[in-house]
Amino acid sequence: MQYTRLGRTGLKISRLCLGTMNFGMVADETTSFGIMDKALETGINFIDTADVYGGPQSPDMEQGYGISEEIIGRWLAQSGRRERIVLATKVYQPMGTGPNDRHLSAYHIRKACEDSLRRLQTDHIDLYQMHHIDRATPWEEIWQAMEQLVREGKVIYVGSSNFAAWNIAQANETARHRHFLGLVSEQSLYNLLTRTVELEVLPVCEAYGLGVIPWSPLGGGLLSGALRKAEAGRRASSGVKVAIEQNRTKLEAYEHLCTQLGEEPAQVALAWLLANPVVTAPIIGPRTTEQLDENLRALEIAMSKETLSKLDEIFPGPGGAAPEAYAW
Repeated sequence: MQYTRLGRTGLKISRLCLGTMNFGMVADETTSFGIMDKALETGINFIDTADVYGGPQSPDMEQGYGISEEIIGRWLAQSGRRERIVLATKVYQPMGTGPNDRHLSAYHIRKACEDSLRRLQTDHIDLYQMHHIDRATPWEEIWQAMEQLVREGKVIYVGSSNFAAWNIAQANETARHRHFLGLVSEQSLYNLLTRTVELEVLPVCEAYGLGVIPWSPLGGGLLSGALRKAEAGRRASSGVKVAIEQNRTKLEAYEHLCTQLGEEPAQVALAWLLANPVVTAPIIGPRTTEQLDENLRALEIAMSKETLSKLDEIFPGPGGAAPEAYAW
């Protein structure tokens, strides 16, 4: 396993992050335990979850259930595992039907943290991430709540997810004035098909020393050989079928290139992210231990300049960082 620092911190994390959104939904508890056991065995020490993950939304689609955290908590309760991992979870999404059971008020941050600690059966969260920007809550209130959790030892580092570049700059400048470390990571949608973050989010993360943790690195499965699987008669959701048709030309060229390289499409997509020096650790979401083993191959793939250039031709990004990407 390869390790790197999380942004500007001294914390060392594995180059692949184990995502657990499938735990409790696609993967049952036994399978989830097996995936985490295998991850730990292979050297993956970075596990990401969220309070809202792990189960179907309620009938009114207004709240999560915390099932993923509960599964991880029961796994952590087995001796010796907690201190071997860097544990990340999130706050923001609705976890109840009350008006204060969501977003980033100090009230909700405190309650959500206590609830996550209980479900995870731990006394601290290593990386507590804001799942989305809360435009209605001032940064002074958010940082006051986070600072209190850090003082109490319940949270070690604070990160963001799905933030715009100016949100990150505003958050860290406010934290600087409060003599607080501020954001140390940003979890963003980033893959070969979706490269918008290259305009401003990646540059601001590099400037402020935030680790970049891409989610959906396989583009919802489109970059894992979706075209080949469809042609082989594998079932796909109606949404995936539509997306395949919308991207058929790109996927044909991509899967042909992967065949030429002698590598599986999913591993090439992960290796492309790992080749970016700004990227810290893509989040993988294996549904089985076999898929986890397959993802590990990405760490061994060396991306040549020629391959990177061909991938840019197939999946052209926005043209680099703003404003040069669209102006002189």
